[in-house]
Formats: sequence, structure tokens, C-alpha cells
Amino acid sequence: MGHRILIVDDEPDIVTMLSGFFTVKGYQVLEAFDGKAALRQIEHAPDIILLDINMPGIDGLEICDRIRGHVACPILFLTARIEDADKVRGFAAGGDDYVVKPFSLIELEARVQAHLRREERHSQETSVKFAGDLAIDFAQRCCFCQGSRIVFTKKEFDIIALLAQNPGQIFDRERIYERIWGYDSEGDSGVVSEHIRRVRAKIAEHTDRTYIETVWGCGYKWTR
Repeated sequence: MGHRILIVDDEPDIVTMLSGFFTVKGYQVLEAFDGKAALRQIEHAPDIILLDINMPGIDGLEICDRIRGHVACPILFLTARIEDADKVRGFAAGGDDYVVKPFSLIELEARVQAHLRREERHSQETSVKFAGDLAIDFAQRCCFCQGSRIVFTKKEFDIIALLAQNPGQIFDRERIYERIWGYDSEGDSGVVSEHIRRVRAKIAEHTDRTYIETVWGCGYKWTR
């Protein structure tokens, strides 16, 4: 059975085109033409979401922000917006990638496959790492602190996994961005700082210990 892909766009022609393309490629396709329908379709647990930003009512950014704490699958924004501020807003809301309209179907499929391959690699991780008060469960992609579960977005946990699996090693923002978002993403490495701030804030709700240390002028590292 193929991967389940949710396509959300208020332009029927785009949904029809993408639905036909990915159906031929062997995907199970879910369709939604507005934000409310998208929220209903998400209950069917898609493996990846293609999400238009400019939609009436509930736009793509709001949908992403609402679901990101509960849905771990990759979210790729479809948009005509190309301003850096829009990209930062999208990544801050929990998006994983941007595909700018008009786009090549071949490139879009390549991006979808790349994100799904990353997900498959993550799903094969079954170990649990213990660090002070924190237990990092790579299979469930979450952390536990003194019995309390801490839920992270996909990118937040990817950053934790990268740093925690290389304790003491310093990663600058650009390297973290390339490892987590990919070399061909169209965003800005500045979004890394915002994600790390959110990770720290969530952990700080449960413990005073600092796990991600800032090495000024160099980057970030996981404390030993």
C-alpha cells in the first residue's frame, strides 16, 4: 500500500492535477479544498501533507499551527509567496518545506520522496537515550522528564535528536539547518534559533537543567 498524501488547496484544478499525478505514482490521495475540510482529513493520518497557504477562512499557516503539536508527518507549503518573512512564519508554524508556485511536478515528487525517506529512517530508530532528568524516546519521537511527556514538533525533535546523538559537538546554525531542513530548502538558517528557543522553553517547564548550550560565535551543543 502506498503512502497516504493529503493535498489541500482552494484551487480545484491544482488539487485535481496533483491528485491524478500522485495516484498514478501509487499514493493514496486525500483531498481538501479549504481549512475545515483539511482538519477533517487529517484524522485519516496522512504520511505527508501538501498545504496551500492562501486559502479563505482558515489559511495554511493557521492549519499548520493548530495541528503541529499532534501531527508529526512532514508538511510542505504550496505558495506563491516568496518573501523571507513569509518563509520564517511558515517554518515557525511547523512547516518542513516550501514549494513555490508554479512548480515542477517532478521536483515536487522528489521533495515528497525525500521527506518520506527521512521519516522512514526516523521510524527505524528505537533506542532511548537518558540524559539527566530527560529520557529521549527516538521511536515515539518525544521526551519524558520525571514521568511527564514533553511533546515537540517534528523539526524541534529533529534538532534534539541531532544534538543529543552528538553530545559535546558544536553545530552552527547553518549546519543544523542543512541537516534538518535539507540543502535545497528555500528558508533561512535564522529559523533554527527560534526552534531551539521553543525546545528550551518546553524543557524548562519540567526541569532547571540546561541541555542545549549556546557556544557564542560558534553555534549550539548538547551538554554532556
